[in-house]
Amino acid sequence: MKKKQLNIGLVGLGVVGSSVAKILKNNQNLIAARAGCNIVIKKAAIKNIAKAREGFDFPITNNVKEVLEDKDIDIIVELAGGVEEAFNIAQQALKKSKAFVTANKAMLAYHRYELEQIAGNLPIGFEASVAGGIPIIKALRDGLGANHILSIYGIINGTCNYILTKMKNEGVEYQEVLKEAQKLGYAENDPSFDVEGFDCVHKLLILASIAYGINAKPEEVLTQGITEITQEDITFAKEFGYHLKLLGIAKKNGEEVELRVHPTFLPQDAMIGKVDGVMNAISVVGDNVGETLYYGAGAGGDATASAVISDIIEIARTKSSPMLGFKNSIDKDLHLKPFLQISSAYYLRILVLDKPGVLAQIATILGEEGISINTCLQSPSKLKNHSTLLLSTHTCTESKIRNALEKIHNLEVTQDKPVMIRIEKP
Repeated sequence: MKKKQLNIGLVGLGVVGSSVAKILKNNQNLIAARAGCNIVIKKAAIKNIAKAREGFDFPITNNVKEVLEDKDIDIIVELAGGVEEAFNIAQQALKKSKAFVTANKAMLAYHRYELEQIAGNLPIGFEASVAGGIPIIKALRDGLGANHILSIYGIINGTCNYILTKMKNEGVEYQEVLKEAQKLGYAENDPSFDVEGFDCVHKLLILASIAYGINAKPEEVLTQGITEITQEDITFAKEFGYHLKLLGIAKKNGEEVELRVHPTFLPQDAMIGKVDGVMNAISVVGDNVGETLYYGAGAGGDATASAVISDIIEIARTKSSPMLGFKNSIDKDLHLKPFLQISSAYYLRILVLDKPGVLAQIATILGEEGISINTCLQSPSKLKNHSTLLLSTHTCTESKIRNALEKIHNLEVTQDKPVMIRIEKP
């Protein structure tokens, strides 16, 4: 797009959309110098025009068609959220030969390959959809283009990382930290999308598409959140030298790709395990470059807007490049590994009656499934005549550990559903 001025149509003018407008205005000369043309918001659309903030120097409408059908607008920037409505906006923009930029991870998790087909040679930017201001999309798609990606380990939800960090540092339980995170604005009133791992799944699918060209849906990804984490798990981590993080993990092994999101114990020397608070980090291992680590703010208006504007600048500079990084895929036989076949070491927390022979019963069940115990720690329980067993195992398959846990749960001495956390060594 070689023009003296590039006109933007904004759909959504909330926290991120307002930051996009502010940065485009405040850094106008810098952005023009980088892009090779002036970038101007020509019009914006929001659902409730009564909620429009003051101080914008462009027209605002509540009719998205006015933005989509404006012939002078070159790029539609969708920051409204949702899935199907956002997908419809994207389709209309592309069909009208307008470039498209979005921060919408949920929509891309379901419709990224459809958009790639519809777009043809039209550019689509989505850097802001994963890890806020960290340029992980460009790093994977372009900077690491000469590498087979062996693995991706990502702390890609700041809410969960904040909660786990506070639990570790201050010795408080999950519910107490969650309330604090909600007061600070790090967690929503309904935090389930974050704390149950669904937000991470959407982001992981986008990264896996670029790394491996694999088209999987959120429902196909092994997903476990952090709601069952207690101080007993934190104690085990400290005792045996682990960090505890919610990770999005992608691995390629032969023609199979593992995709999973879950709390994970990591060795103390793992670089990504040292990332605390609301920050995000992604470790990517390539066959030539080795491990690379990307760290920064994973959310927030300005950080996310920075990524949105980087896409706009790239579109202004260049012709289109493949949305998901492949002109022609060389891995057409790749498929998603069934999660019951995934192998890992495991940590188990089991509340039991405090009586002789309990550990022997549990060890027998694990042995029947071919699972050996690596470490064992007994933690006193607040309940009278109860104790908590904290075990770690050697590597086994997901199906074997689940079978064992079901049998352990059915023991008379077991007093609550056992909790499982996977142990990884990146």
